[in-house]
Amino acid sequence: MRIRFYDGRVLTMQETQGDLAVEQGEVWVEGRYITYVGKGQRPAQAFEREVDLRGDLIMPGFKNAHTHSSMTFLRSYADDLPLQEWLNDKVFPLEARLTGEDMYQLAKVAILEYLTSGITCNFDMYLDPCQVARASVDLGFRTVLVGAMNDFSQSPEDLERWYRELNAYDPLISFCLGFHAEYTTGRERLEAVADLAERYRAPVYCHNSETRAEVEQCIGRYGKTPTAFLDELGMFRYGGGGYHCVHLTQEDMEIFRERGLYVVTNPGSNAKLASGIAPIARMLEMGIPIALGTDGPASNNCLDMFREMFLTTALAKLREQDAAAVDAREVLRMAVRQGAYAMGLPGCDCLQAGKLADLIVVDLHQPNMQPLNHIPKNLVYSGSKQNIRMTMVDGRILYEDGQFFVGEDPEEIYARANEIARRLQK
Repeated sequence: MRIRFYDGRVLTMQETQGDLAVEQGEVWVEGRYITYVGKGQRPAQAFEREVDLRGDLIMPGFKNAHTHSSMTFLRSYADDLPLQEWLNDKVFPLEARLTGEDMYQLAKVAILEYLTSGITCNFDMYLDPCQVARASVDLGFRTVLVGAMNDFSQSPEDLERWYRELNAYDPLISFCLGFHAEYTTGRERLEAVADLAERYRAPVYCHNSETRAEVEQCIGRYGKTPTAFLDELGMFRYGGGGYHCVHLTQEDMEIFRERGLYVVTNPGSNAKLASGIAPIARMLEMGIPIALGTDGPASNNCLDMFREMFLTTALAKLREQDAAAVDAREVLRMAVRQGAYAMGLPGCDCLQAGKLADLIVVDLHQPNMQPLNHIPKNLVYSGSKQNIRMTMVDGRILYEDGQFFVGEDPEEIYARANEIARRLQK
């Protein structure tokens, strides 16, 4: 389908053009790809649809770089508990009762929420990545999956099989090597993952240094922090990164910088679980690449990138006692470009001819976005899900003006999710 977006403000986020410059212009899409970004001009060919932006903003979609989509059944079920009690007493027992079909249906709820937040891709870790892949493809959403292996589920053989199969499954799907965390995974299995990384020259992702106790326990086991221990195993020879990274030491951050590892910060979840505030300002000073993620709907509980952007800069300012720390413009880069790179999706990082048509339209004609003094900063400091007018993934409009175009009735998706939640919580 050929679609023309015209009479709008365009934020391309192309580095070569001043990545946060907002200019009047238009964007053309044909099939899965962007074919033109620039000043308004008379098209040589007819379009099947022309969208009058009426001065609203068109930009690349947000990249939610850490999710557990199928955990929607636990939203607001086990709140106000410390992390380990939350995991061991509430989350793990119910997860043990999940079926593959449950995970498939529950992931759909999260995908609908991603679309309302202007998220065009997520980086998902869960028990059965095949079910999340199926849900994403059926709804037309882009997902990068990552292994969640630990001592209780998944295996190195599973990771290798999924690496081969899911990377050829569908253009909307890809798969990265990964495991849940050092504290849930024994050394033998970790060494097997490191061997896979070497064999495929592939990056590896995991939860890392989310809590102080996690770091102290790893030092007790191995005499090293999780980052230093995993690096010693050869885990990060080909890159990768860590989720949360709240309690990284200076040595850890130097490893991240030297290996080119991505920190995926999750300020909403970290605050709600009282895990701490990550040293984002220091990481930026050291040149460590940072992406943003919401974490799952059980620990956040809101899959909202606007809230994550605000919390990233606000909590960094609070931590540093410096209102100038972690500029909002840098946070917007984390939410868009850096997330794309962390997921291995350079084709989704900006609006440019030849790039994938993963884009959003932001309604500027609402009071929280006026006056238009600085649109990129407005997005971070005052933007909201209410401003998302449209979300397009892979050239398909999946959400527009409060309506979903995913091939299913959202009310039926919600009904199935509630049915599953009631059954599991009995």
